[in-house]
Amino acid sequence: MTTLGTPLSPQATKVMLLGSGELGKEVLIALQRLGVETIAVDRYDNAPGQQVAHHARTITMSDPAQLKALIEKEKPYLVVPEIEAIATATLQELEAAGVVRVVPTARAARLTMDREGIRRLAAETLGLPTSPYRFCDSLEELQAAIDGSNGAAIGYPCIVKPVMSSSGKGQSKIDGPADVQKAWDYAMAGGRVSHGRVIVEGFIDFDYEITQLTVRARAADGSVQTHFCDPIGHVQVSGDYVESWQPHPMQAVALERSRQIAKAVTDNLGLGLDGQPDGLGLFGVELFVKGDQVWFSEVSPRPHDTGLVTLATQVQSEFELHARAILGLPVNTALKTPGASAVIYGGVEARGIVFDGVADALRVPNTDLRLFGKPESFTKRRMGVALAFDADVEVARKNAKLAASKVKPRAV
Repeated sequence: MTTLGTPLSPQATKVMLLGSGELGKEVLIALQRLGVETIAVDRYDNAPGQQVAHHARTITMSDPAQLKALIEKEKPYLVVPEIEAIATATLQELEAAGVVRVVPTARAARLTMDREGIRRLAAETLGLPTSPYRFCDSLEELQAAIDGSNGAAIGYPCIVKPVMSSSGKGQSKIDGPADVQKAWDYAMAGGRVSHGRVIVEGFIDFDYEITQLTVRARAADGSVQTHFCDPIGHVQVSGDYVESWQPHPMQAVALERSRQIAKAVTDNLGLGLDGQPDGLGLFGVELFVKGDQVWFSEVSPRPHDTGLVTLATQVQSEFELHARAILGLPVNTALKTPGASAVIYGGVEARGIVFDGVADALRVPNTDLRLFGKPESFTKRRMGVALAFDADVEVARKNAKLAASKVKPRAV
């Protein structure tokens, strides 16, 4: 699309986000700066994105009837899934009927809504290098997969994840037989929906892991081109991102292989109903790297939490890139400055918390904050992020963590 309307007018270009957390909020802001009328949908009232959108809607997005009724009522130009727990079969039906366009495609939303679809696509269809893996529907199957009593042994150590979850919820590392029951129970509690299925992955002894932000955008001649951001390094604890930085130093061969893998996955996910490569937008491709070896881990067809760092580092953040790409506009993935991000956790279980130490945090050189505005805090819920930039990425990491440590959420 190259013509954009005026919000709240009959000519408005309407975009609906399914999921309106902190990442969706930044996408909504980027869309509004381009004059787009925005509809923020979430499962609870006053989600971060709902606080800034033109329209806020609260439904159970995994309920096919509720989702279909809302889309048919609002008639958006684009539907942008921002979380996994969505009735993706309904999106496919509506897209096939010509009711709406889904970003990047309804098929991509379905394949990436759980780890099984995307892992089988990457490893079995595309033949990309991944860790060894098995899918299990019970504790007994999990133990058998690890031991190898019904096939090749995954062995110890290994990683167990629910097939559908986000931000590392339900993920754990198993070092020996004593951990298996605990890992199964944790996965069952951490899934986005009650699925009763996990993936167990062999542990890869990698040097580091990166997020390769990959953008599919229209060129001037109408073709779809792939663009890459500089690689993002990150630290995860129990699968949950706690800090990230950009750029992460990489050997040229490893960087080239990372981008080949990212392009292979996103090219496939960008295929539309007619087989044409029309799927647009930003993808967060997660990869393990050891020397020159690279393994595919996961992909999200949307901005990635580790990419929050791009709010400080890039000419166009990952959110601006996503907004521009899905509207058919030109993109610029250039790095502006090295930088880093560090998570601010809630630390308390309470509603309507306050934040102490904000001024102290912002006195740390070259820093900024994003406080997400989530109405309810949990001990390990991500409530904000500190950002820092510096010519030396290690200085930026130090400053981001220092700024984050000075923000003190408090119940009142």
